[in-house]
Amino acid sequence: MTASFTRRKALRRAAFITAAAAAGSHLLAVPGHAAGRDPVPEPPRESAERLRRRAESVLTGERSANGWEMEKLADGHGHVYTRPVPGVPVRVQVRLGDAEAVLVHLIRRFHYEIDELRAGDVVGWRAPGTVRRNLPASNQASGTAVQIRPGHYPAGARGGFFPHQQLVVRDMLAELGGVVRWGADDRRPDESLFYLDVPPGDTRLPELAARIRAWTRIPGQGAGTPVDVMAPRRRSAAVSLERRQKL
Repeated sequence: MTASFTRRKALRRAAFITAAAAAGSHLLAVPGHAAGRDPVPEPPRESAERLRRRAESVLTGERSANGWEMEKLADGHGHVYTRPVPGVPVRVQVRLGDAEAVLVHLIRRFHYEIDELRAGDVVGWRAPGTVRRNLPASNQASGTAVQIRPGHYPAGARGGFFPHQQLVVRDMLAELGGVVRWGADDRRPDESLFYLDVPPGDTRLPELAARIRAWTRIPGQGAGTPVDVMAPRRRSAAVSLERRQKL
């Protein structure tokens, strides 16, 4: 019994050594593993240091009014990048991911249902030093807000939209389930400003973004599809949200 066990153990060890040798020979035969031809991998400590320096060059450690971190620059290895708006001749600097999905959808509906937009009509990210942290405009510095035609709808003034255009805006906000707020409803109005009204981690944002992405895959749904903003159910939802959001 002991001799049999010892023999099996010896055979397993021999098989292991043979397999390891074969694997080593294979790696040496592959150009990517040949000696002197493979770049030296960056040590984990150096890689972490590089990432830390990159984060310091972008992140501020400060939150915008809606709770998202403001970033020092866009298109600089952070979370805010210049993104296209499908079907609309504008590009916008916005926070990647769910925020992008929601705000781009809003821009598209504005273009199709309120007035056609042109290049330069939409302003997304702004440098933190150009906004006040406790005001809604600071949300632009975190990539979670956009201004649509700020020159047409100056901050501090109301009445820039015709009544039927206001109905569309209210319907847009209701469709987004209160995840987005309109600057016109703030104490100091800014009718050009639209921003996320939920903090990081709020499940309503990814749920809404998932619905919007699903709409883009289904003909007859999503931005650009004719909408009856006066339909009783839609209008009721819009009025209810307006009452909750107005200050």
